[in-house]
Amino acid sequence: MAIAREVSFDVGARIFNEGGKAARFWIIRSGTVALDLHVPGRRSVVIETVGAGDLLGWSWLIPPPHWHLGAEAQSPVRAYEFDAAAVRELCGKDPSLDHALCVYVAGVIAERLRAARVRLLDLYAPFGAGDVP
Repeated sequence: MAIAREVSFDVGARIFNEGGKAARFWIIRSGTVALDLHVPGRRSVVIETVGAGDLLGWSWLIPPPHWHLGAEAQSPVRAYEFDAAAVRELCGKDPSLDHALCVYVAGVIAERLRAARVRLLDLYAPFGAGDVP
């Protein structure tokens, strides 16, 4: 937390865009953020909404560091912001921190992939296509 800084975003603020350079991440303290996916020929699709206590942004950890989704504040947001380079430097000095962070972020990635799959099936697949036998 020594390297975190407190930030806020107004309703409708674009926090990052899909494809942009991922150089920071946030832990949301309050408010909600919609994670969206660009769909050619259509409006962006909200894949998931994250809120208090959630990690916003994991793309900084995996080279090349570019956002895989976009993010927009759905309500006033307060968050702790972390500089990715500073966190990677700390992880380089502390293997147990590195391991714990990687395991945590891997869990977030898995959950976001699941949410994206379910949401895209809801939107675009024939009825029942996502049912598990």
